[in-house]
Amino acid sequence: MTTTNINTDRVFNIRPARPKEAGLVLEFIKKLAVYEKCADEVVAYETTVYHSLFVERSAEVVFAEEDGAVVGFALFFHNFSTFVGRKGLYLEDLFILPEKRGRGYGKALLKHLAKIAVERHCGRMEWICLDWNEPALKVYRSIGAVPMDEWTVQRLDEGALKRFAGKDR
Repeated sequence: MTTTNINTDRVFNIRPARPKEAGLVLEFIKKLAVYEKCADEVVAYETTVYHSLFVERSAEVVFAEEDGAVVGFALFFHNFSTFVGRKGLYLEDLFILPEKRGRGYGKALLKHLAKIAVERHCGRMEWICLDWNEPALKVYRSIGAVPMDEWTVQRLDEGALKRFAGKDR
């Protein structure tokens, strides 16, 4: 557990998610999806979240806590940069409850992840952000993040992936 000094009269901690909290992770994923206006895209179940995070260890989650209550989360995993020749830390999701925003908790989570990346000898830390999410973009610029303007995200969803792989039967 990491106790972080933030200008507040509350106790703020960042800690890893525990296996018994797979349902809470899914709740935060769903809250993020509502905020991002894509709630209908969440098809995960508590069992799949549990298996992915705590059995396969495909990703990791840290929770932000204020006075012992979870107020935010970050889900991340490692990718690899052939150009840098090292792994990187990829932030998939970061979400702070709306009523807890503006207190520095999101920036504290980002700093916590940056420390993890440095400790694990990552060459970089990356994430994507919706172009309309001005509050988040403002925070990202304030910590030195730069947009990758010449790059676009490409995706094959599960159906397209199966069709392309010839496994749609």
